[in-house]
Amino acid sequence: MISEKDTICAIATGTGSAGIGIVRLSGPEAIGIAGKLFRGKRRLSELKSYTAAYGHLVRPAGTGREENEEILDEVIALVMRAPHTYTTEDVVELSCHGGPLVMRRVLDVLVCAGARLAEPGEFTKRAYLGGRIDLTEAEAVMDVIAAENERALTASLQQLRGGLRDEVSDLREKILYETAYIESALDDPENYSLEDYADRIGTVLAESKKRIRSLIAGAEEGRMLRQGIRTAIVGRPNAGKSSILNLLLGEERAIVTEIAGTTRDILEEKAILGGVQLVLVDTAGIRETSDTVEKIGVQRAKAAVETADLILLVIDAAEPLSGEDKELLRSISEDTASAEPGNAADEKQGSGQNHAPILVLLNKNDLDTVVSAKDLEQILKENGIGLFGDTDASKRTGRVLEISAATGDGKDRLAEAVQELFFSGKLTDSQEQYILNARHKEALQDALSALSRVSDSVDAGVGEDFYTIDLLAAYEALGRITGETLEDDLADKIFKEFCMGK
Repeated sequence: MISEKDTICAIATGTGSAGIGIVRLSGPEAIGIAGKLFRGKRRLSELKSYTAAYGHLVRPAGTGREENEEILDEVIALVMRAPHTYTTEDVVELSCHGGPLVMRRVLDVLVCAGARLAEPGEFTKRAYLGGRIDLTEAEAVMDVIAAENERALTASLQQLRGGLRDEVSDLREKILYETAYIESALDDPENYSLEDYADRIGTVLAESKKRIRSLIAGAEEGRMLRQGIRTAIVGRPNAGKSSILNLLLGEERAIVTEIAGTTRDILEEKAILGGVQLVLVDTAGIRETSDTVEKIGVQRAKAAVETADLILLVIDAAEPLSGEDKELLRSISEDTASAEPGNAADEKQGSGQNHAPILVLLNKNDLDTVVSAKDLEQILKENGIGLFGDTDASKRTGRVLEISAATGDGKDRLAEAVQELFFSGKLTDSQEQYILNARHKEALQDALSALSRVSDSVDAGVGEDFYTIDLLAAYEALGRITGETLEDDLADKIFKEFCMGK
């Protein structure tokens, strides 16, 4: 039976070959178990906390094929004593040579000596159960590990430092205070008055709902920081889509030829642009065709557009606009004319249509061009699309950019446009709190709904004793974010998604 009182062990570093590999133990017998196998000038039991010792790790006599002790590796043993450790338990970290075989042999002897293999995420789960971190910080640990770009890492570190916890805790404290005040006034009306209380709680509710809405609004941005902005590169055949893909990747990933229709299938790659990750989908040229294989590629290209967060429409500026260009722009515009930048996923869920913003890329500006940005801007307006920066915010769906896939000119302008479209220029603010987890967004939405019900009760003139029901519902919902009102089975599920050794 697995017990939280067991001493656990796991390889804490990558599984491939490396100069150094670390095996971690945590639990009440961590120092004793490691001490049975460690041979050095000093015993591990004699070491003070956060003290390291050099020595050898051995397989004791009689536990293997050898009759005498077998040296497995020379190691540095670091002893950390409870409660001032990551897990709040005694911890020993063994720095070994990083070969996979060496690490497995070390792990084997630790298990034979009394430890058991850790479950995925069990070290962090013990840190959570020990009160060292809350659930938002625990989840941020894996976000830090999984971060694939600078912006996602910055947002994850902000959450790891307790940014979201502090915000949620402050909201809960205010809600709990109002709940306690109402209860006190109902029990002791001589000392606590509810006169004009509706105005007072109305102000608190308005402020709290505004803060929660702000967090929810950052959830879509957080998703794209974490997972990347799904970006469909579309255009008629031979407009330069694959060249744009190669430019953003910084390598020749897609085949580029002068033969129209070279790209037949979806090609998906990840690229970092201005510190933001784009999940680039290079599609087949969209046009009417009788070629069976190309027709399938066109269908897949249209499907990629429907699920994209951002559409890069590539136009060959060195050639006059063709009927295919105009028809493609018109067909995409039908689903995006009412787009709100950065809210593609929410719009898709609500309407069944993709409202992703469009960036029209006038490619080949290093050549003599016959299509200008003004030409395209006029066509966008004719199709009901407002340009980014228009006073009518409801039409702020994109812009026209000149670029050259051959020289790289315009790449920086594209990076700036993506940040403006999706992150409102806030990416440079390291204090901005992004919601990176769908579970957090759901809890915030539940809390907002509960507070809205309180506002409805206030407006309807319902008695104050009814307020507390929904105030406590909001309090509980926010508590699910930090883990203060979380069911054990959900906590187990969350930690099982962690990597082994963390």
